[in-house]
Amino acid sequence: MVRKVKKKKPGIRIFVTLLLMVVIAVFVYKSIITLGNHQIFEKEYDDKTSPYSSLKITPHSSDDRTTPAPPSKIEPDPSVSISFDKLNSPNAILIRLKGHTILMQKNSEEKIYPASLTKMMTAIVAIENLPDLKGKIKLTNSTFQGMYEADASMAGFQPGEQVRAIDLLYGVMLPSGAECCIGLADQIAGSEQDFVKIMNQKAADLGMDNTHFENTTGLHNENHYTTVKDLSVLLSYALQNDTFREIFTSSRHSTSPTNKHPGGITFYSTMFKGLSDQNIIGGRILGGKTGYTEEAGLCLASLAQKGKQEYILVTAGAKGDNHSEQYNITDALAVYNSIGK
Repeated sequence: MVRKVKKKKPGIRIFVTLLLMVVIAVFVYKSIITLGNHQIFEKEYDDKTSPYSSLKITPHSSDDRTTPAPPSKIEPDPSVSISFDKLNSPNAILIRLKGHTILMQKNSEEKIYPASLTKMMTAIVAIENLPDLKGKIKLTNSTFQGMYEADASMAGFQPGEQVRAIDLLYGVMLPSGAECCIGLADQIAGSEQDFVKIMNQKAADLGMDNTHFENTTGLHNENHYTTVKDLSVLLSYALQNDTFREIFTSSRHSTSPTNKHPGGITFYSTMFKGLSDQNIIGGRILGGKTGYTEEAGLCLASLAQKGKQEYILVTAGAKGDNHSEQYNITDALAVYNSIGK
């Protein structure tokens, strides 16, 4: 008699197979999650600890010079013995040029009218956009339109005069000549309005967030404003340019002969004219640019050296006018003489 072999029920095999598949799936899932978390942790760790994670790359100008970071680092210097509260100027900022560190400030982010301190921007933008500093530029009748009526300061050029670009730049900065500003703007951009667009773009590039220009000369306009802090950024940047620095630190300049002035014209710095002595305690004032309108008051942006350090001081809003005591220069002497005292 043949015995029948009982077949095992397939249900047991199916159950075991499914259980095995579940175990494998759980193991694979945990492995994926663990690996993912590990990678995320590594990324977060790298982001937090990398020496480059907080590095700020500053843009370069057209002549590949480094743009100074805005002066946000404040280090009151105990060696500066004067209080800004004793100054004639309601707005002031003192910067150590190396590191662009603020040593003292007074209402430095308050809106001011820059008057002729505007011409520092006019000059550096012109320098960076002129193909040939020795090339001649013709001043037309339109260059002078409205300048005399506005009582703008002039360098002494005449309509129809052909002037080297470099002489116009000295005319902008030393005697604060408005006709020089317009002549350069027309040559470079075709009009003052279009040149001002370049000025405002430059201000934006430098991080001068509280600045807006309406003209090249600094003649009063409600929408033409800045702060002494922004102006310190501008001056710190411009002084890196050798041509600008040479002009800014010159007390006088004689132009080349022109068709209207065969003997040329000699310019004198408005700051040095009001400064009887460049020497200060332990150093000297190297250069500066003055500014004045009735609304802006007496303003001054200056550079001084004491020991091995250079300092920038920007002041604005002092009482007085071009015929009174120059309280902007008085303030500069007081501050610079107090350094290291």
